[in-house]
Amino acid sequence: MTDFPHDSIKPFSEEGPKKVQVSEMFDRIAPRYDFMNRFLSAGIDRSWRKKAIRYFTKDQPRIILDVATGTGDMAIQANRMLAPEKIIGIDISTKMLAIGREKISKEGLNEKIELVSGDGETINFPDATFDGVMVAFGVRNFENLDQGLREILRVMKPGAQLVVLEFSKPRIPGIKTLYNFYMGVVAPQLAKLFNQNKQAYQYLNESAKAFPDRQLFVDILNKTGFSNTYYQSLSLGICCIYSARKRA
Repeated sequence: MTDFPHDSIKPFSEEGPKKVQVSEMFDRIAPRYDFMNRFLSAGIDRSWRKKAIRYFTKDQPRIILDVATGTGDMAIQANRMLAPEKIIGIDISTKMLAIGREKISKEGLNEKIELVSGDGETINFPDATFDGVMVAFGVRNFENLDQGLREILRVMKPGAQLVVLEFSKPRIPGIKTLYNFYMGVVAPQLAKLFNQNKQAYQYLNESAKAFPDRQLFVDILNKTGFSNTYYQSLSLGICCIYSARKRA
């Protein structure tokens, strides 16, 4: 297995597994996670999710896995747009899942969307279970990216599509400077102002900067065994959608 720089970036300290720290971090920020997402992105994150989900439109997958589902935003939106038979969301943060279940219950979607405790690097489902898999802002939190992608590939049906939504690094000089200042200084200070965990948003910035984005991630997907891989840059390079398929 291959190690990548972001695999070793942890939210709190060098001691202890990344996975445990990420779970603890999301448990801490869970109560205001949705609010901070909307606030820090000025609501753009919603349009990013919709664009990513549209990649499944032609496939019309019946059973979808949402890895690192968090509070279930991606799963709820996918249900609205795709109307699949079932969406299963997995996450390692119990408090994020609890909030997600409340949202799903309010929407009356308990029969359509199921959120379960689960690790994207050891997915507790048989081979070739899912017609489609999606991951929104979760792959950079894997402790071992290579293992996580192999697990995702394993549970996909032949021909199924993986869609990944993840932060990337802007390349336009002026935009890059503004983005780095916002993510490195403004976002953590705003998080502190709203009594959120400042370290969590510093970790977000550091892990996003270290993540192998654009063609680098496409190359990793290819090496893992995916095919038909490509990416689309969004919002001046702040974010990317990646698409890949399991060979039929």
